[in-house]
Amino acid sequence: MDTFLIINLLAFIAITLYGLYLFGKVVTTRLAYIKLGQKSEFDGEIKMRLKRVWTIVFGQSKLLKDKKSGAIHVMMFYGFLLVQFGAIDMFIKGISPGSHLPFGPLYPGFTFFQELVTLMILVAVVWAFYRRYVEKLVRLKRGFKAGLVLLFIGTLMLSVLLGNGMLLVWQGHDPVWTEPVASLIALGTSWIGGTAAMVLFFVFWWIHTITILSFLVYVPQSKHAHLIAAPINVFLSKRVPGKLKTLNFDLEDMEEGDEEDISFGAGKVEDFDQFQMLDFYACVECGRCTDVCPASGTGKMLSPMDIMIKLRDHLTEKGAVVTGKTPWVPTYAFNQTKGNLAAAGAGQAAATVEAASMIGDVITEEELAGCTTCRNCEDACPVMNEHVGTIIDMRRYLVMTEGKMDSDIQRAVMNIERQGNPWGLSKKDRIKWREEDESVYIPTVKELKKEDKSFEYLFWVSSMGSYDSRSQKIALAFAKLMNEAGVSFAILGNKEMNSGDTARRIGNEFLFQEIAEKNIKEFNKHDVKKIVTIDPHAYNIFKNEYPDLGYEAEVLHHTQMLFDLVKEGKLKPERAINQRLTYHDSCYLGRYNGVYDPPREILTSIPGLELVEMERSKENGMCCGAGGGLMWAEETTGNRINVSRTEQALAVKPQMISSACPFCLTMLSDGTKAKDVEEDISTMDVAEILALSVFTEDEEKTA
Repeated sequence: MDTFLIINLLAFIAITLYGLYLFGKVVTTRLAYIKLGQKSEFDGEIKMRLKRVWTIVFGQSKLLKDKKSGAIHVMMFYGFLLVQFGAIDMFIKGISPGSHLPFGPLYPGFTFFQELVTLMILVAVVWAFYRRYVEKLVRLKRGFKAGLVLLFIGTLMLSVLLGNGMLLVWQGHDPVWTEPVASLIALGTSWIGGTAAMVLFFVFWWIHTITILSFLVYVPQSKHAHLIAAPINVFLSKRVPGKLKTLNFDLEDMEEGDEEDISFGAGKVEDFDQFQMLDFYACVECGRCTDVCPASGTGKMLSPMDIMIKLRDHLTEKGAVVTGKTPWVPTYAFNQTKGNLAAAGAGQAAATVEAASMIGDVITEEELAGCTTCRNCEDACPVMNEHVGTIIDMRRYLVMTEGKMDSDIQRAVMNIERQGNPWGLSKKDRIKWREEDESVYIPTVKELKKEDKSFEYLFWVSSMGSYDSRSQKIALAFAKLMNEAGVSFAILGNKEMNSGDTARRIGNEFLFQEIAEKNIKEFNKHDVKKIVTIDPHAYNIFKNEYPDLGYEAEVLHHTQMLFDLVKEGKLKPERAINQRLTYHDSCYLGRYNGVYDPPREILTSIPGLELVEMERSKENGMCCGAGGGLMWAEETTGNRINVSRTEQALAVKPQMISSACPFCLTMLSDGTKAKDVEEDISTMDVAEILALSVFTEDEEKTA
């Protein structure tokens, strides 16, 4: 027996060291691939990041948005952490029979707790199998590899229980309450005798050992690399959600010779930064992102999950070619695996990988064109992957390096460049919206300067508020409310330009920076310290992205200001509006900036108004389809996003649909027309509804 135990120990040490070596090799290989990317900037904020890790990783907050899948994951996550003590105990029992973890009088309680945890994990495994292969959730893949982890975990748990049962028989112990399952197994197999039980114990012990080491090696070269990458990814994710990185167009900063091969955006996988590449390996392939994506949900080509998976696989294949390090170990087990340099014909495969175009061969232009930049995918992602920035980096390459853009969007961008608005209407007509109601006092900064007066807020009207006849009513209602509350404000008038959001999100970073510099110059000229706007896109870009170009100000969305004015009693909604209303969240106000309550608080302060929520609201509210520059493009594939969102609104049987974004309101208005309900269901901005209640003399019918 002593000889056997010595051989057993030496074999255990050898196999464990080999497993750890393979694990280390895979991890260092993936790190080598990630280092091919551009260096990433880290902005500190350690405390905030640690809090995020605590909430998202250990609190499982994002996973629990799907209650069933979240519960399964919580059971597996914490169960797997806790059961590692049981694995160590199992190793000790096999190396030195009769020994165990030195927990003294607490050991019986420890074994009882371990059995409970093991059973909990087995329940989670069965439940997860049911969700994937029986219930067949659309967002979950159902291949062999997708379920392999369940096989690993199930084998680990069963081998522990069966091994402990055999140990009781072998060592002649009576059944004990501290090991109820193992005791039942021992009772049912007591007839086999001690020698057979010993053999079976070591069989199960080695099954457990080899499975756990195989799992260790499998994890970093599979989708389960998220076990390593996800906590790091959550820690390193952007401090400001959805914020885009600013490109440097200064040729003087480029190295000599780079001018001849100049390109912008991401045309090759190496053009992504290292944090973005970490996203690829952090992807869980859970499908939550694709499940909520408005493009995917309406039949478009785009799947945020597939974007991550395809870029991950492309990076792995190209990384293997560039670094000469095979991505798969042990090599002999993956001879037929794509990307394995040790495989037959690897030279030809390497040439194919080198020749592949990331945009075209890996990711299609159609996929990139479908993104509305709504960030619903990012909000749903349990590992904080940032799909939108990755997509926009590829758009930047298409637009600025290859000159490719949808013709309708190109026309809008050219109009913005020439006239400062997407329609190409005259710059001189920007101020004419004031003429729609001359009783409302809306001074320009130039007019106030002539009168030697100052202002507190610059009201950024936006191109929609200035030129679109429907949105002009929103701008007028808001201005009228500011007059009533005594807010000191002014507009730039014909000096106002586009905010640059459309240009930036569609990929024309150069035009965005050109526009932003002109706006900043105008803001500084008039010493603008506070900005208020009816446009969430302008609100987001002024607040979160202009600071990278050197301009910071206090930026408010009009619902934030109106909420404060109502709360302070400066605006008093008195007229009853007896309507059943549902509110649509703007992506750039909600998911980008966390502004969900002010619009709702305003609406609930209005007498008679009944606010009902759509099934998808707040953080999970569906996009209207206008973001990412797609307001100016025609949808030619699948269903129209705005119509799908309107159908969700109609499902709660409202008499009125409200929003706090001129783009959203336009899309929802078009949606009601498409559903032939525009005569029965009105679409109004929060400011317009509040104005109806505050100004009781208004003649408009709402009931």
